[in-house]
Amino acid sequence: MEAKNNRIVIAIDGFSSCGKSTMAKDLAKDLGYIYVDTGAMYRSVTLYAMRHGMFAADNTIDTEALQKAMPEINISFRLNTGTGRPDTYLNGECVEKEIRSMEVSSHVSPIAALPFVRQALVRQQQEMGKEKGIVMDGRDIGTVVFPDAELKIFVTASAEVRAQRRYDELKQKGMAADFNEILKNVEERDYIDTHRETSPLKQADDALVLDNSNMTIPEQKEWLKQKFEETMEKLG
Repeated sequence: MEAKNNRIVIAIDGFSSCGKSTMAKDLAKDLGYIYVDTGAMYRSVTLYAMRHGMFAADNTIDTEALQKAMPEINISFRLNTGTGRPDTYLNGECVEKEIRSMEVSSHVSPIAALPFVRQALVRQQQEMGKEKGIVMDGRDIGTVVFPDAELKIFVTASAEVRAQRRYDELKQKGMAADFNEILKNVEERDYIDTHRETSPLKQADDALVLDNSNMTIPEQKEWLKQKFEETMEKLG
């Protein structure tokens, strides 16, 4: 796969709450690339389903209603000039805060496991990456969305470290948080994400592994910068 005007596709996959999004946003900003948070896309579909009563009391999903609604679900990203990062919009409404809630977190995996949801969003994601110069993070970017991406990173960290990060993040935003509930959610999501039939979370054969359990953000940035430079050198 050739780089277009010296620009490439960077695919960042990994477990939930690994800090993938922060890492990918920062990398995109440093490179002047477009950043796409695919997790936010699945969270937006989840929020839509929750708002439209598509979850029953036992958490089963009215898949027929959701499938019918998919063409009406428009997800886009707009740069927030205050933060310098993109915010997620659902049908024209900024839902960046709503999609990060614990309630959405606990409903997103079953939505993301639905084949028709994944197919619809993968199509949109592939369209976004056609011009290169993109950093995309998610669960199946290097394996399904961009199997030919020039640089693939697979991020991992222990469940406890990830739960602590999520807890700290929610507290910082002034949102309610319970460490044990978050840890349980992280472990459940890991299980669902790695065991679903459609596009399970797995490391691409040619992905570089980054275990950031004991790394600082500046150390991660340095590691990513180095891997990017090595990739560009190889491509000549």
